[in-house]
Amino acid sequence: MALPSRATRYYKHPTARVESKRIGAGTRIWAFAHVLAGAVIGRGCNIGDHCYIESQVEIGDAVTIKNGVAVWDGVTIERGVFLGPSVVLTNDRHPRSRAPFELARTRIAEGATIGANATVVCGLTVGAFAFVGAGAVVTRDVPPHGLVYGNPARLRGFVCRCGRPLPRRGRRPTCAHCGLRFVASGRGVRPQE
Repeated sequence: MALPSRATRYYKHPTARVESKRIGAGTRIWAFAHVLAGAVIGRGCNIGDHCYIESQVEIGDAVTIKNGVAVWDGVTIERGVFLGPSVVLTNDRHPRSRAPFELARTRIAEGATIGANATVVCGLTVGAFAFVGAGAVVTRDVPPHGLVYGNPARLRGFVCRCGRPLPRRGRRPTCAHCGLRFVASGRGVRPQE
């Protein structure tokens, strides 16, 4: 890989088309990706082959977007998010070929993971550090640390910041992998302070 120039400070594959001037240092944009003018991409991101990023998109630092993902206007992707290969994001709840476009905003919160081939219907929030399983169809908000999968996706449990499932029992689950402790809170969990 060629080092980025001082002018850009990010890497752009020779076949990528990058029209935006708002790309963070250390970001890598791979073959045949297209980033429209106005898009904001943070530092240290990895944008895979054949990705398409529209002009009103905001992507935080340290985000990984694997091959074949289109990120449409109205989608905000926060710091540390992982989008697997061929994830589908949408941005119009009532799409028609010749009808007026109605933008519905979608937020993928910090640290969330969206598995390969999952679809996230527009107008939703996928909570911080949530985990959406491969092939899921997300039709409602996902709580922070929520584990969802299926079609339609259903809440199946909770995951740690490290992505491992939390024990299903107890008011104070602890991650068996990293030791982070949580507190049950309503219908969700939160890290213990």
